[in-house]
Amino acid sequence: MKRRFVLAAAIPLLLLATGAAPRHSARTTPAPAPIPLADTVRVTMTTELGPIVLDLDGKHAPITTANFLRYVDLKRFDGIVFYRSMHLDWGTPPNGLVQAGLRGVATKILKPIAHEPTSQTGLSHKAGTISMARFAPGTATADFSIMVSDMTGLDANPEATDPETQAGYAAFGHVVEGMDVVRKIWDAPISPTAGEGGLKGQMIEKPVKVLTVRRTPLPATAAATAAAPVSP
Repeated sequence: MKRRFVLAAAIPLLLLATGAAPRHSARTTPAPAPIPLADTVRVTMTTELGPIVLDLDGKHAPITTANFLRYVDLKRFDGIVFYRSMHLDWGTPPNGLVQAGLRGVATKILKPIAHEPTSQTGLSHKAGTISMARFAPGTATADFSIMVSDMTGLDANPEATDPETQAGYAAFGHVVEGMDVVRKIWDAPISPTAGEGGLKGQMIEKPVKVLTVRRTPLPATAAATAAAPVSP
């Protein structure tokens, strides 16, 4: 039986009530010229505990990947923190996920994106997968999670009767270097009091800072593989 988990973005209640950022927020930083989306885009997330290198899947999850890259190119992920560490109460540690993002900072949040379920993309929430946090499908903005262990219960299940289970969460890439850093973040001390509802007991006592997130050139072999045609 698959178990379900919440990858909700930790947005302040005020933002949930208003549903919109201040009108000036979209003009705080001009949008960069769009860059054509490659099948695989590599980014390096430099944290205070070390770098995490991710390959984003522009071929199978183009909407989610392009959204993440907009925040990267605008440098809006610089200075964010990993604030959540979910520890499963079964299985073999390390297991669960870590979560980071803007947490509803109105001056940096872009418009929500359409939901790309794993039933459409063919991706799955395996260890090292990066996935978008959200409330309802179609509300994801800038918060994301990295799986520390296989979490396939977060995949879409079109046969389910529950709408949330049907939709699942939007996976859009995976860690290629730095899972040791992800595990260090997962190991960070947890606050016994911070967090509300299902998030209580999952909030990192001293959030781990992300210094920068930047596009990184793919190695020649990886770039050639990404560009190679897929056999029918």
